[in-house]
Amino acid sequence: MLVVSLGGSPSLRSRSGVLLDRARQWLNSQGVEVVSFQVRDFPAEDLLHARFDSPTVQHFLQLVAQADGLVVATPVYKASFAGALKTLLDLLPERALEHKVVLPIATGGSIAHMLAVDYALKPVLSALKAQETLQGIFADDSQIAYGEGSAAAQLAPVLEQRLNESLELFHSALARRPKPVAPGLLNERLLSARWSI
Repeated sequence: MLVVSLGGSPSLRSRSGVLLDRARQWLNSQGVEVVSFQVRDFPAEDLLHARFDSPTVQHFLQLVAQADGLVVATPVYKASFAGALKTLLDLLPERALEHKVVLPIATGGSIAHMLAVDYALKPVLSALKAQETLQGIFADDSQIAYGEGSAAAQLAPVLEQRLNESLELFHSALARRPKPVAPGLLNERLLSARWSI
């Protein structure tokens, strides 16, 4: 299985990035290959000018096309997800998330921003034809403490439990998703099948 993780924070140090990294570690422990992208990995001009021919954008588009699922994490600014993330998602083809499972994650300064996942991010993922968008995770900034020096960041126990439960659901959804059958193979199976009336 291949999962693309996508971080929407332009900052090197971000709470949504902490959750994305925890998700990557958990999925890796289950044998899932995770390829990580951050919006800051892309040249700003490529995003602003929608340069579909950019090598970085092309690489991203190819991996999304191959992926079984996506984990998307973003900070919430002014009751919506990061604008840079929206710019990157706008570069995806219309049906880019067809046959894919998506787990949205958001962090914000207070629980007042909790619905940003449902009202801002999920509609965009739906427009990209995600096969299944799971219940999102929202974390209040106070639930994530940055680690000092080489110490790992700490999550509040209730957040860690919700994240692990969501990742288990995500992993199960990846495992049960139907695999598309190549048209040639389907024709071959139909022609070689034994039919009786």
